[in-house]
Amino acid sequence: MPSSHIQLPSDDAWPRVDRAQAEEHGPWAPTGRWTVLAFSSREQWQTLERCLDEAAGTGGGWDLRGIEQLDHVGAQLLWNHWGRQWPAQLQLSDSQKAVLDQVAQYTVPLPPPAAQGWATWPARLLAQGPALLRLGRHTLLLVGQLALDLLRLVRAPQRGPWRDFSGHLYRIGATALPITALVGLLIGVVLAYLMSNQLRNYGAESFVVNILGLSILRELGPVLAAVLVAGRSGSAITAQIGVMRVTEELDAMRVMGIPPGYRLVMPRVLALAVVMPLVALWTSLSALAGGMFAAWSALDIAPVFFMQQLPRAVPFVNLYIALAKSAVFGVMIALIACHHGLRVEPNTESLGRRTTASVVAAITMVILVDALFALLFRGVGFR
Repeated sequence: MPSSHIQLPSDDAWPRVDRAQAEEHGPWAPTGRWTVLAFSSREQWQTLERCLDEAAGTGGGWDLRGIEQLDHVGAQLLWNHWGRQWPAQLQLSDSQKAVLDQVAQYTVPLPPPAAQGWATWPARLLAQGPALLRLGRHTLLLVGQLALDLLRLVRAPQRGPWRDFSGHLYRIGATALPITALVGLLIGVVLAYLMSNQLRNYGAESFVVNILGLSILRELGPVLAAVLVAGRSGSAITAQIGVMRVTEELDAMRVMGIPPGYRLVMPRVLALAVVMPLVALWTSLSALAGGMFAAWSALDIAPVFFMQQLPRAVPFVNLYIALAKSAVFGVMIALIACHHGLRVEPNTESLGRRTTASVVAAITMVILVDALFALLFRGVGFR
């Protein structure tokens, strides 16, 4: 049986450039095999390029008859170092001339590098116009289909995918409680210790309750829970739907008359809308517990005083804002994850790229929406 081993060229067959004669102005005579296989070594490639640059700078004729084998890659290398024009003196065989003629015929100049700077950003933004229009169209179709599916669920709730909904509640919500509690607890401890160092300098240790309560209940708890859920469950949703796309299960569902939006998108959106406020409240309570015990350790603030002072320092409306914000976060994370999952192409590379894009887009939108809520409710929830 023939061997599949690739025979590398020997040391004598590596491409090199030398003078053909002993005198100083003799023609340059390349030797060896000028093929793709011979250029596989980076060291040999760099050495050969230095020799070609030196030869092109000193001038003189060329004698290619010592080359054992010449393919289009080797011919392109010679043609580029000749300045893409024929040398004044050139000796070569007929087969070598045929290869060089073909390279010379089809070589085109490289396009100029694109200009970068503030002056070109409108053109670059306009170039993204078709992609942005497609994204808007897909988003509108997804939201519109979700609205129709919700209307169908309201009209016939007994036929809704409640088993899928309950399964997503468990996988997205219940299984996320340990990690969110741990992260929230540690964040609360860190914040309390950092604040204690500053508040002690001004004798305002009791205000640690105000700062911790407002920052955690209103902002940090919902955002931290949303980021964790986006990275944990958002990527899982995109991967699940994307694998169904790769294995053609989505096409099979359409053939059997099962609407993918009703069975895949809507249960996940509803589950995240219900789960996210609860997970955010759980994360906030864990962070407050960590901050309370850290304040007890660093500032000698008793937990009883902390719990008594918290309702007076933080108005209850902040909890409503946090829960509403968390529900919006959940809907957005689910929609973004489902959008990228449905847009996966039938290959694994697209699956990985869409999963990464889903997590990045979800976290970015969480931060943007949180900033929007902060602007809209900047005068609400403060004493």
